[in-house]
Parts: sequence; structure tokens; C-alpha cells
Amino acid sequence: MSSLSRRDYRTLALAALGGALEFYDFIIFVFFAVVIGKLFFPADMPEWLRQVQTFGIFAAGYLARPLGGIVMAHFGDLLGRKKMFTLSIFLMSVPTFAIGLMPTYASIGIWAPILLLVMRVMQGAAIGGEVPGAWVFVSEHVPARHVGFACGTLTAGLTGGILLGSLVATAVNQSYSPAELLESGWRVPFIIGGVFGFISVWLRQWLHETPVFKEMQARQELADELPLKQVIRAHRPAIALTMLMTWLLSAAIIVMILMTPTLIQKLYAIPATTALQANSIATLFLSLGCVVYGALADRYGPGRVLMVGCALLGLSAMGFYMQMAAAPQHIYIAYAISGFCVGVIGVVPSTAVMAFPPVVRFSGLSFSYNMAYAVFGGLTPVMVSMLLPLDHMAPAHYVLALSLLGIGIGAVLRQRETAIKAAPMAAGNA
Repeated sequence: MSSLSRRDYRTLALAALGGALEFYDFIIFVFFAVVIGKLFFPADMPEWLRQVQTFGIFAAGYLARPLGGIVMAHFGDLLGRKKMFTLSIFLMSVPTFAIGLMPTYASIGIWAPILLLVMRVMQGAAIGGEVPGAWVFVSEHVPARHVGFACGTLTAGLTGGILLGSLVATAVNQSYSPAELLESGWRVPFIIGGVFGFISVWLRQWLHETPVFKEMQARQELADELPLKQVIRAHRPAIALTMLMTWLLSAAIIVMILMTPTLIQKLYAIPATTALQANSIATLFLSLGCVVYGALADRYGPGRVLMVGCALLGLSAMGFYMQMAAAPQHIYIAYAISGFCVGVIGVVPSTAVMAFPPVVRFSGLSFSYNMAYAVFGGLTPVMVSMLLPLDHMAPAHYVLALSLLGIGIGAVLRQRETAIKAAPMAAGNA
């Protein structure tokens, strides 16, 4: 059983760092949505319409994910993982840096929101290639028995980007007065993100092409037709599995990490500062949980770990919202526990990566993950918001329902693992 080498650890560190910075670039927009709305739309526009347009531009990034992911995955399966892995962070850095330098509506009128929309679409296309590309890249670099740990570590880096964005946004808001923030302070986090992105592009030149791709290239086993066509024709069960697991992943992240700070302020009158501080703690524990659950999947199998982890996720979501209603003073410990349990999503990428054969792995994972995230990531906030007037525990119930789905998926995976282990024994006895 081979262990992780120094090069493996360096690859994981550089990939996780780059993923964190790229996710920071993608998410920082939402932390400054109010300021951007004031600067990039007419001053006489109704406030509600300004916010709708601003978040519409933010959402455009999510809608661009499938197209960007599919295109980059196509070339990743044909030309190499490393090239697309480096291209994705470059395509993220350029628009992020450009937003930080962009003239506002007062300077160029209607072209300001149009250019902002173009930059946001570029960011979405980049993140669509980065996430599945990063999972494939690290999984093909490490020994098979460490794929769960590698993908969990990379996912921790991605979620760490959310935490980094929150911390930078807090620091910028504390360093500038409201007037200074509107004048130029809002540009700082975007310029910082762009610079960090360019540094990551430089760092990724030290990464090597994956051994799996090199071997396919040497044996001339690369796809001889459109990879996505082959995926849709021959790997539908893997597509379904990956899309269902992505629904679980998106529900856990969107509801428990992104929506909950706002929801508990409205539902339980928890101060905004307290909610955001607790959210930072939860995100930190989420990153830790991704690594732990990924490592456990290597040791005990993804099926068993997904079943237990999803049971804990559902219980912790219910417990957190019940605790906020009864004893909100325990928010920090309750949210930390919930955040760690959300870390069960660290099992998803390694399972999804191994569901597809190497020749179409990038295309299969990218298509399934990005399409599912675009659909379920968009529907989840709407569904939870519609259910809230009927049920104040709707966020917890939604996560509980998806946790039950995760337990079912884990049971199926567990049966497959048992069958695979039994096959060699049966052959030997014969």
C-alpha cells in the first residue's frame, strides 16, 4: 500500500490553495452586492429593482458554470488536465481584477452593468471548470487508497475560499467608512483577489500532468469521439449518481452555510454580528470535516461513511434550528457541530470521480456536477423560501430530506463495495 509522497502533498497544497483563492474570487461579489448595486445601476432606480438586478448578475455566474465546465472538461480529456487546471484560475483572475478597476455607472452609464455581467459570466465559466478539474487532477495524482483524503482536502480548500471572502469583507468594512467604501474601498477585495489569482497561475506551473493522463496518452487511449457524447451514451448510471450526490452537496452548503446566517436573524432575532461570527466558525469546521470524512472514506469505504455522515448531518441540522429557537446563546458550539457534519460532502467528489473511467472522467464529472448544481443550486433557495411561511423549520427539514437521500445513496454504494470484495473470493473458491 503506497503512501503519499512529498510531491503528492505539494500537489494537494498547491491545488487546495489555488482552489481557495479561485472560490474567493467567485464568492466575494456577494459580500459587496449592496455597494455594487448602488454604483453600477442608476441612482433613481427603485431599491428592490437594483437588488434584483445585482443578484441577477451574481446568478449569471452560476448559469455560466455548465457551459464553461463542459468546454474545459472536453479539452481536459483530450489535451490534458494540467492545461485546463491552469486556464481555469487564469480565467477567474482576469475578470476579478478587472471588476476592481472597472468604471461605474456614473462614468460610462449602461455599459457599466453590461461589462459587469460579462465579467461575471467569465467567472462562472472559470469556476465550472475549476471544481471538477481540481477533483480529477488531485485524484489522478495520489495512490488509489488516498483518493478520498485528496478530494476531501481539495474540497476543504474550496470551502476555505468562502471563509476567506467573509474575513476579507469584514476587514474591508471595518477599515473604511461607508463613504470611503463607496468611493474606492469596495475595489480592494477584487484587486486583491485578482493579484492572488495571478500568483496561483504562476504557482501551478510547478504542478505536473497527472500520471493517469500521461499513461492514456502514451497508450493512445484518449477519446476518439466527443467525450461528452460517450458519457451520455455509456455512463448514465454514473451521471445519475453524481447528480444526486451534487444535490446533497449543494443543499448542505447553500442552506446550512450560505442561507442560515440570514435566516436565523429573521427567524430568531439573532444579531447580524453574532450570526456572521458563528458562520465563520461553522465554515472553518466544515473545511476540517471535509478532510476527516474524506480520510474516513478511504479507510471504511464511501458507502458506510456517507450513510453515517448523512445521518449526523440530518440530526445536526434539526438540532441546530431547534437550539436557535430554545437556547440561541449556544449558537457558536451548535453551528460548529453543524458545520463539521456538513463536511460529509467531502465524500462526494472522490465517489463521483471514480464513477467515470479515466478516458471521459473530466467530461463526465463536469457535466453531471455543473448541470446538477445549476438546477438544484438555483431551486434550493427558492424551495426553502417558499416553505418558510408554512414551516419555520423548513431549512432543517429540507436538509433532513436530502440527508435521507444521502443515506440511500450510501446504502447502494455499500452494496456495490460488498459485491466487489466478494467477487475475487468467489473466483478463488471456484
